[in-house]
Amino acid sequence: MKNRGLLLLLLSILIWTACKKESQQTQDIKPWYSIYPEDFPPPNIPSDNQPNATRIELGKALFYDPILSLDSSISCASCHQPKFAFADTGATTPGVFQRPGTRNVPSLFNLAYQPHYLREASLPTLEMQILVPIQEHNEFASNIVDIGIALSKIPYYDSLSRVAYGQEPGPFSITRSIAAFERSIVSANSPYDEANRGGRIRSSQEEQGYQLFLSNRLNCSKCHAEPYFTNFKPENNGLYTYYQDPGRWRFSKLNTDSGKFKIPSLRNVALTPPYMHDGSIRTLEDVIDFYASGGTNGPYKSTMISGFTLSSEEKTALLIFLQSLSDSSFVNNPNYRP
Repeated sequence: MKNRGLLLLLLSILIWTACKKESQQTQDIKPWYSIYPEDFPPPNIPSDNQPNATRIELGKALFYDPILSLDSSISCASCHQPKFAFADTGATTPGVFQRPGTRNVPSLFNLAYQPHYLREASLPTLEMQILVPIQEHNEFASNIVDIGIALSKIPYYDSLSRVAYGQEPGPFSITRSIAAFERSIVSANSPYDEANRGGRIRSSQEEQGYQLFLSNRLNCSKCHAEPYFTNFKPENNGLYTYYQDPGRWRFSKLNTDSGKFKIPSLRNVALTPPYMHDGSIRTLEDVIDFYASGGTNGPYKSTMISGFTLSSEEKTALLIFLQSLSDSSFVNNPNYRP
């Protein structure tokens, strides 16, 4: 009877400890998982990679670890810096051995809502996208199998991977954990959002800029649709008549896709100069001037790019509205820092 009583006591302690751990894990998840805003549509998260605290911790650690690159010189965060809305300030950013970057670094936020990834809009899942910079010659130039072997020799990564995904570090846990962390990066608390939720009133200039943004005269909102400020579609914006970087054509090999790149979100746009897929436009004011000009007359330019005229007052108002899309709480969120 004594042994049975002791067994029951130990069992009770184990159950209580498990429940406590589950409760603690739920609390750990909450700051990440509950931040998806109620006024956004539900996020798109694969059933086999639902986030939890351990998966996000593993992905976050890997995101900031240069062990992913061939020469251990750069990490994901070397290009995607939190203070710049997980983008960078150069036209392009060098990879391993200072190999020149080929495109402007895109921002990383609200990825849980995207239907496809890369500037070509060619990959259907974020997990697949993680592989691209790892193997890209001008980025990490590495091999994910080799990375897994290196990580398995580090007790922290080995134990975390086994808890998070039930297996040692490898392609599965690397791609899925980084995707889990990146899906936790959400930006939805800008002054624009606060005004939409009734927490503040837009200034007269900001409201004027917002109405210009929505107007058929400028056509901004046709491509940069609320609430994401993008429709995620690949388009040719007339930046060049003929593109040195053919964009989506690299994926589809269709001539009509030449020069098409996925429309970026305008959230935090004031924090992410320079602009365009190649970082060729330096300021937000210059971006407005470019679209006002109607771009170049290349063969596959979007019909939405037709040009417009703004007074100096209207241009200032539009800039003020675009600046209201900057989310300081997102940029300064300690959960996203190493």
